[in-house]
Amino acid sequence: MRFTPGHAEQADRFRAGTLSEHLDIRFGVDPDGHLTASMPVDARTVQPMGLLHGGATAALAETLGSVASALLVLPEGRQVVGIEVNANHLKGVREGRVTATAEALHLGRTTHVWEIRVRNAAGELCAVCRLTNVVLPGAPNPPTA
Repeated sequence: MRFTPGHAEQADRFRAGTLSEHLDIRFGVDPDGHLTASMPVDARTVQPMGLLHGGATAALAETLGSVASALLVLPEGRQVVGIEVNANHLKGVREGRVTATAEALHLGRTTHVWEIRVRNAAGELCAVCRLTNVVLPGAPNPPTA
């Protein structure tokens, strides 16, 4: 699947009122057509030692993979829910923005599996994550106030 800048714009519209907005996660598309998401390393996303929090990294990965799946299935009247996420943290990050890139490993009828690679501002690999989404029938229910 090749994503376009239009997909990134659509993904950014999903941010309002969510964890993505709070963490300042922003979407893009790399030259190979992979959906990307970046997040700052700041007071919202670090642990007490000043390093990027592993949970924030997992949140970035789950957000990116879930939105990638949603972009594929929402036009078909289906929805997705993450059912498993894991992260291997390879290098600490103290500042800047990290950027995650999603690559589909499996796009089945009922499940999607994504590999998400997280890199620091220098392009160094900091984490490798995997997300499994279940694809469900029906449009998602809008949040209620």
